[in-house]
Amino acid sequence: MNSDQSSNKNKFTIIKDDSTDGHGGYGYGSISLENMSSVIVDPNENKAYVDMAAMHARSDIERRVKYLSDKSEVPNGKLYWIVWVNVARNENGAYFAGVAGSELRVDRSIKRAYKSMPEHVKHMEQSLKGKIVVDHMDDHSKKLLKDFLVDFDRDMWENSTDELKSALSV
Repeated sequence: MNSDQSSNKNKFTIIKDDSTDGHGGYGYGSISLENMSSVIVDPNENKAYVDMAAMHARSDIERRVKYLSDKSEVPNGKLYWIVWVNVARNENGAYFAGVAGSELRVDRSIKRAYKSMPEHVKHMEQSLKGKIVVDHMDDHSKKLLKDFLVDFDRDMWENSTDELKSALSV
C-alpha cells in the first residue's frame, strides 16, 4: 500500500459545499454522503480506524468472504462494527453529528460473514439524519470508538452533543 492510500484511511470527510445549493439541476434532491465517513471498530485487535472503502462494502474486513443473512451460520465469526459517522457544523465549528454502528461477523477460516444489509442502510440513513445509534454495541467497542473520536479531533468531540458523549461513556 502506498502512502497516499494509507493516509486516506485516517481522514474524516469534513464539510464540503452543498451541490444542491438551489440550482435545481442534476442531483437535486439526492442524498449527499459527502459528510459521512466509515469507522471500523475492531474489538478483537483493540483498535478503530477510518476506512472509506466501507462506504461501498469494500473495506479490508469485508472483502474475500461470502455474506450470509443468518448470523447462526457464522458461529465463530469475529465481531466488527462499521460505524457511520456524519459530520456537521454549528456555531462552534465542526462536530460529530450522527453516529450509528452496524454489526459485522467475519470467519476467515470458512470465508463466510454475517451482515444485515437492511440494518447497514438504516444505520447510514440514521447517521445522515444526526441520530446516535450505538446502544446495541458492546461497552468495549463503544470505548474504542469514543477514544478514537476524541483522539481524532478533540474540538469536534467537544462540539458534539451531550447525547453522543453520554451514549459512548461506559
